[in-house]
Amino acid sequence: MFKALVVRKDEDSGKTSAAVEEIGLDDLPDGEVTVAVEHSTVNYKDGLCIGPGGGLVRKYPHVPGIDFAGTVEASEDDRYAPGDKVVLTGWRVGEAHWGGYSQTARVKADWLVPLPEGLDTRAAMAVGTAGFTAMLAVMALEDHGIKDGPVLVTGAAGGVGSVATAILANLGHEVAAVTGRPEQAEYLTSLGATRIVPRDEINETVKRPLEGETWAGCVDAVGGAMLARVLGQMKYGASVAAVGLAGGANLPASVIPFLLRGVNLLGIDSVMQPYDNRVRAWQRIARDLPMDKLEAMVTPATLEDLPRLGAEILKGQVKGRVVVDLRG
Repeated sequence: MFKALVVRKDEDSGKTSAAVEEIGLDDLPDGEVTVAVEHSTVNYKDGLCIGPGGGLVRKYPHVPGIDFAGTVEASEDDRYAPGDKVVLTGWRVGEAHWGGYSQTARVKADWLVPLPEGLDTRAAMAVGTAGFTAMLAVMALEDHGIKDGPVLVTGAAGGVGSVATAILANLGHEVAAVTGRPEQAEYLTSLGATRIVPRDEINETVKRPLEGETWAGCVDAVGGAMLARVLGQMKYGASVAAVGLAGGANLPASVIPFLLRGVNLLGIDSVMQPYDNRVRAWQRIARDLPMDKLEAMVTPATLEDLPRLGAEILKGQVKGRVVVDLRG
């Protein structure tokens, strides 16, 4: 038997509740690889799954946790053997398939990648899905060429924004970090941001489709009106890697930045990345993300903390990365 955070739904009332329970191997869903989960994280989607409305969950009971890192206990796949360290992000784990908020997980082998040298399981989850997504965004900007000048990061105090800021700064880029919380300025500066941009300065209503050429690239973790405004401020031929929808899925922008300034809008989806790209991203994380800065982003947590943290992340009250220790 082992512990897991289990979300159950009352069929009569339709309400959901989350509690730490003891379950067994027979309760786990099918999969080729069984993993002793050592660390997981808290993400916005996890908050939705834990919350009283059930969010993204379609089948109960359910174990949330959209990523995890741990040690292989048993494997029916030749790529993995007991004792191997692995990491998992994406593939709707924690949404459609039981996830990382369990001391033992069973998943498809194709969803895993080997943990790269230079990372332990705690560090991997300090990065987590948010950091993995941030690295995918940076790689996409690099593939299209980052111009000379400041690179903008919106939603910079969040999980994706924090890691993107640290990676870009470590690669030698001047980083302008957008936040609506002035008290986070010192935190963002510690990650390498050279300029703090108040959210209201970027989030004003778009009055003109083109403004001054300001940003050499952008990792946008917000979307909506902020993304529309940023598009008109990009340098000629610069790229925006868009990873989030916190500001809404609608894009109130014109085609003029794309036609007259050659701006590239790059959509980043971390859920179903090809295996080779996942491996490359994790290897880049181990090489290019400064671990001393990573530690400043981390808040430790336990299984018992998760119901509270699920509510807090939905309210925007969680800073950086929350790493859940599932050992013991």
